[in-house]
Amino acid sequence: MLPLAEHPLRRRLNAELHSRPPIAIPGPTWISYLAVTHAGASAADEQAHLARLCGALGTEFCPVADSEHWMLEAGPLRLKWERHTEFSGYAFFRRRIAGDAADTTALAAFPAEWVRGIPGEVIAASHIEFCAAAQNPPEEVLEGIARSGAPAIATRVAEGAAWVVSDFELHDGFSHFTIIDEHLRHRQAGRTVQRILEIETYCMMALLAFPVAKDTARFIGERERELAELMEEMRVAGTPEDERRLLARLTRLAAEVEQSVTRTAYRFGAAAAYYRLVQQRVEDLRERRLAGFPPIREFMERRLAPAMATCQSIDARQNDLSTRIARKSALLRTRVDIELERQNQELLAQMNRRARLQLRLQETVEGLSVVAITYYGSQLVQYLAKGAQKSFAPTLSPEIAAAVAIPLIAGLVALGIRRMRRALTAEENAV
Repeated sequence: MLPLAEHPLRRRLNAELHSRPPIAIPGPTWISYLAVTHAGASAADEQAHLARLCGALGTEFCPVADSEHWMLEAGPLRLKWERHTEFSGYAFFRRRIAGDAADTTALAAFPAEWVRGIPGEVIAASHIEFCAAAQNPPEEVLEGIARSGAPAIATRVAEGAAWVVSDFELHDGFSHFTIIDEHLRHRQAGRTVQRILEIETYCMMALLAFPVAKDTARFIGERERELAELMEEMRVAGTPEDERRLLARLTRLAAEVEQSVTRTAYRFGAAAAYYRLVQQRVEDLRERRLAGFPPIREFMERRLAPAMATCQSIDARQNDLSTRIARKSALLRTRVDIELERQNQELLAQMNRRARLQLRLQETVEGLSVVAITYYGSQLVQYLAKGAQKSFAPTLSPEIAAAVAIPLIAGLVALGIRRMRRALTAEENAV
């Protein structure tokens, strides 16, 4: 054991490097393969179903905890289970024995009731006949195909160590491959079979995006026409109300397109990833072209590549539409904002005019207040003078006293109001 603390994911990550190894194929073998989408089935459901198979075959079920691949060996039968992100693969192997009919399959050797109960929905299904060149000479196979005139793909793989023949058509729900072994090593044979099965499966998984692309293309066409109409209306819009109405429609259109982008982003991204895997597996086959027959690479380039190009084009077109809508929404929003700013400026100008009017009115009121306070103050002085005249100053004239007090009172009142205004102004500036 290491004397240092080990990262909790180290062993799991190291095991991932060695996961899903190919099965060694020592000789002629019948192989069947099913790829089923999960359709709500969990890994626990699939492992429970595998346990039922072990019970039917009389073997022990020993799954590895948190593992997504498992192997079963029961005499001449073998089963390899792998769980991927979107689908699970079941590869069935049965050793070929003398006397097997030409239509023998590995799947037929497993309990039919158990096969029908596999959780999920089939997305790919294949039968492979793996045979030796001595038993099934490749030249005779190719000559028979040429005489029949049936379309077929034939190629030499593993740098000429084996032959692969197929038509990629479905017969009773299965595609059929014939792999003729010339001098493959056991592990090399397993890798070749695995690559053929992965090409078939990843091709179908990539094509899941094609119907989505066709539906999305119709949706994009409708939204592009609507956007063009909105742009024409925006060009002739004459009032702020028209622009606000157009902005509301553009916002709704942007929401619809973004919803479509969110709905299709995973499918288009997965299709691109699966297509890269198909290309990599075809490259790994190391094909050699046979005269008169298209290889697997050419078949994929002619049949799968256009569909993937369509998906990529629709994805780019959809993202471009989203960008254009966002750009035009920003332009229209700018126009609306400019109009709102203009209205706000007019409103502020009106408020300034009202404030100036209120200031003038206030100054007028202040002047009247000085007059009123002076008047009442002079009256108080006159009353005081009358009292003083009767009490101790008979020569004092109340009218003269009031007249003399008027300018003094007016000056004091005006000075007091001015000081109050200055104090309020200083307080306002401080805030």
